[in-house]
Amino acid sequence: MCIFCKIIAGEIPCKKIYEDDLVISMLDISQTTKGHSLVLPKKHYDNILEMPKEELDHMINVIQDLSIHLKDKLNANGINILSNINEAAGQSVMHAHIHIIPRYDENDTVKIQYTQNEFDLDEIQSLLK
Repeated sequence: MCIFCKIIAGEIPCKKIYEDDLVISMLDISQTTKGHSLVLPKKHYDNILEMPKEELDHMINVIQDLSIHLKDKLNANGINILSNINEAAGQSVMHAHIHIIPRYDENDTVKIQYTQNEFDLDEIQSLLK
């Protein structure tokens, strides 16, 4: 049983901020910024790509509501919403989850940097059509 399944089962405590029949949200134990939270399905899926669309739709609606709540209550200036899928993308717990990371200013501890690379866009487009 994964650590998130143990938390959902009540075997490990967490700082829960939301729960319903399908999802739970808690503060991330490793606070990247004040209020950094996780939203995860109660049923185990390795990542969000494996979730039934109806459950993922519900989870996204919860994420939207929680993001607004966190932004308002914590006076955040922005929010990052992200999911790491598989180890290559940085996923360390193989239970589907989405991070809500409140952002306060460009000097906070979160650094998401995009580096421009040269790719043939026509080739990529033809592969994806």
